[in-house]
Amino acid sequence: MKINIKATNLELTEAIREYAEKKVSSLEKYFQESADDAVAYVEVAKTTMHHKQGDFFKAEVDINFHGQKYFAVCEKADLYASIDEAREQIERQLTAKKDKGDTMFRRGARSIKKMMKGLSDRNPFTSKY
Repeated sequence: MKINIKATNLELTEAIREYAEKKVSSLEKYFQESADDAVAYVEVAKTTMHHKQGDFFKAEVDINFHGQKYFAVCEKADLYASIDEAREQIERQLTAKKDKGDTMFRRGARSIKKMMKGLSDRNPFTSKY
């Protein structure tokens, strides 16, 4: 997986870069054997939320994989916590996509099984069809 990291209003230190790369690269397991085709864009930013005191950190993770797009944004008081939360949001999206694919496959297999069972139950000599 190719990972691009950008920092806005914040100095991108080596520790932040390594932490973001480690968290996002752990999502490669969801892309199976073609993980090299996935591109991840990570943006970390320091923002001020005008109604709160202190700095807030925003983490955006955008993953493009074979025309499918997964996107998550999180704002927290801690930079590392916002990266973790964005990663968890992306992971939830990926597992939902995988589970939906498995469910659709099983549903199709179930309907084919019903169709085959219906064909085997009928007597070809006595039924019209």
